[in-house]
Amino acid sequence: MKKRLKMIFLAIIIIFVVFQGFIFSLPIFTKPVKSDAIVVLGCRLRGETPSEFLTERTVEAAELYKKGFGKYIIVSGGKGPGENISEAEGMKRILLSKGIEEDKIIVEDKSTNTSENIKFTSRIMKEKDLSTAVVVSNDFHLRRAWLLCKKNKVSATYKGVFSKENFITEMYGAVREMPAIIKDLILS
Repeated sequence: MKKRLKMIFLAIIIIFVVFQGFIFSLPIFTKPVKSDAIVVLGCRLRGETPSEFLTERTVEAAELYKKGFGKYIIVSGGKGPGENISEAEGMKRILLSKGIEEDKIIVEDKSTNTSENIKFTSRIMKEKDLSTAVVVSNDFHLRRAWLLCKKNKVSATYKGVFSKENFITEMYGAVREMPAIIKDLILS
């Protein structure tokens, strides 16, 4: 019985390590390519205050834009519990404070999760005749974004951010991605 429990525990650890390798291999081995648009995936706000993750994602998108990686920035995220404005509006405010022209910011503010971020952004890209995108999110979130882009036929490259100051939250996010990826593969 003890040997069997050890084998089960070992199998769980191996699955966990392989899954985390799958998640983190994308940001390690991918680089953004100049595209039609830069897409920033939403993350939490507290009232009207962007979370650290949302701020870092948005600042990275502004830097990519200034380096010529996209002609537009699509900010994607609706309004959730405890949020007084949409995540997209919070990102737009950050971009404006970084000197990005308002007419270069496209707002998608209806999505409530990553799957909808990609689905609704895909529709906007088709409407505006934008073929390619650089998707910006946290490193741990990029693999799921990649899978959803494939499902929604979004031609994308990826740029991740990693917040050393929020290491524990980053690791929590990486663990949380495992069931989120499985859910999105089944339900999206």
